[in-house]
Amino acid sequence: MAIPSKLKILFVINPVSGTKAKIAWEPAIRNYFVNLQHSFDFFLLDGKDDATSLKYWIEKLQPERVIAVGGDGTISLVAEQLLGKNIVMGILPAGSANGMAKELDIPIDVNEALDIILNGVIKPCDAIRINDKEICLHLSDLGFNAQLIKYFDQGNLRGKLGYFLKVFKVLWRKRLMNVTIQTNKEEIKRRAFMVVIANASKYGTGALINPEGDLDDGLFEIVVVRRINFISVLKMFLQFKRFNPKKVELFRAESAVFTTTKKTHFQVDGEYLGRVSNVKAEILKSQLKLILPSK
Repeated sequence: MAIPSKLKILFVINPVSGTKAKIAWEPAIRNYFVNLQHSFDFFLLDGKDDATSLKYWIEKLQPERVIAVGGDGTISLVAEQLLGKNIVMGILPAGSANGMAKELDIPIDVNEALDIILNGVIKPCDAIRINDKEICLHLSDLGFNAQLIKYFDQGNLRGKLGYFLKVFKVLWRKRLMNVTIQTNKEEIKRRAFMVVIANASKYGTGALINPEGDLDDGLFEIVVVRRINFISVLKMFLQFKRFNPKKVELFRAESAVFTTTKKTHFQVDGEYLGRVSNVKAEILKSQLKLILPSK
């Protein structure tokens, strides 16, 4: 695909994303474009009605490309405003885990990632609508991992070390949940430690949870983890091996409703949303245009 001689680009930066060793994204972007003809603007998130403000600036500026500079939460926020629109979305990984960027093989190196923004391929991708309001591009789940995210967010230690210290705490307190899953095809009743609603295949740590993940197949996967222990978690998060198929079930659906007998921890694309007992998920087919690395 030929690149227009002059693109209008809006960079949406989350200044609080990432680890302590943050990249100064605005100067880095300005430096990259110094000898190029493309025009660009910056929108900095401040946590105060960001969705409404971003919608206003997209309508006002009419950019051809909007780039999420942040982690998975920032990506979801930007994607929400671009669903169904003829505006291309790109990603600059600036979060602590960068699950979606890793899924799409977008490099952390600033210039390499910006090269993709200009020279990558544009591909329509699916999204999952959660509870008629949230957008999931990557992975959502009930149970074990959502509880892990809650503890991780509450801690001061970032990175994989901080993550694994919380694994011990969650494994010590892990609880089975009774869940009923009503898909557009069948009803499933299980006792499980975790249920994943998956558009993608792996977490930001590299852990492979959904080998069947495909961002543009018009379906999402439901991964039911019936048994879990420390060894299986280590294999998944350190060796990037999939869970033992004897302990995991996988279903595919266009829509589903998840009901638990007791409220359980829930997260969407790395954002902890509290305890819930009912979750609704529905696929939104080919609603987002993403810039991906050229193969």
